[in-house]
Amino acid sequence: MDNVTPLGGDVYEIDTRMAGYSGITAGYLILGDRPCLVETGTSTSAPVVRDALSTLGVGPDDLATVVVTHIHLDHAGGVGDIASFYPSAEIVVHEKGARHLADPSRLMASAKMVWGDKLDALFGTLAPTDAARIRALGDTGTIALGNGRTLASHYSPGHAKHHVGLLDSLTGDLYVGDAAGVYLPETGDLRPATPPPDFDLDVALGSIGLFAALKPQRLLFSHYGPVEDVPSTLERSAEELRIWVDLTRRARDEGLDLDHAVAMVRDRTRERYAALRADEATAEQFELLSGAPSNVAGIMHWLDRTPR
Repeated sequence: MDNVTPLGGDVYEIDTRMAGYSGITAGYLILGDRPCLVETGTSTSAPVVRDALSTLGVGPDDLATVVVTHIHLDHAGGVGDIASFYPSAEIVVHEKGARHLADPSRLMASAKMVWGDKLDALFGTLAPTDAARIRALGDTGTIALGNGRTLASHYSPGHAKHHVGLLDSLTGDLYVGDAAGVYLPETGDLRPATPPPDFDLDVALGSIGLFAALKPQRLLFSHYGPVEDVPSTLERSAEELRIWVDLTRRARDEGLDLDHAVAMVRDRTRERYAALRADEATAEQFELLSGAPSNVAGIMHWLDRTPR
């Protein structure tokens, strides 16, 4: 299949073809004795992911674990569908997200407020998962992959309060979710992901520091793909956060409303990203991955509740 890429160490990147796009959201299959899917993608992507797993020899009774870095719909929107396709799989998530997978009504209502009419086309509907199949992680936890290989979970909020990073004991791969921002392999651009309501600069920087301290061999971005230059990439993640917060704070101090603040931040960061100078499709893809309106709104929300 042209949406499956072997990454070595029995790890396979799966392009979930979110909303029909390529290169937006990746899931990862760790194909050991206990096959594990990291990130499901959206609900509408679930059949794409199932077909990819089937191509890799993983049938309905073979998948042992599904783990998501956090419960945003581009990462976990397919959990309910994937759980029904793979009835033996345990569903693993941070404890702050577990109840929303069992009863997605509040999460879907909140997503509807943010995305409106675009919700169905972009994400579909998160189906509920039987609570008995969900394992809730604390601040650290371990997922067995077979033959002594494990995924160690590390609580890493700042982007979302239910976010974890996952470190593979065999490969040294660190699944970073959205906590290190979004990466565009075509151009090497890295941009922050700071949506409301959970973004917190200090907490987010702490999570990036934690990732650096884990000394991973490689970062596997959910958006999008593997990056081997770990130290400089994490430094860039922190730098991007500081720049976006600094510019948004400046816009707020000047009394700009959200639309004007977005325009100012977009204008003053444009030169940082080759993607925005590339063809229109690449620019559109980058904006969908890490939209300036969502980023600035999340930073504004944090500034409003944070004393100077």
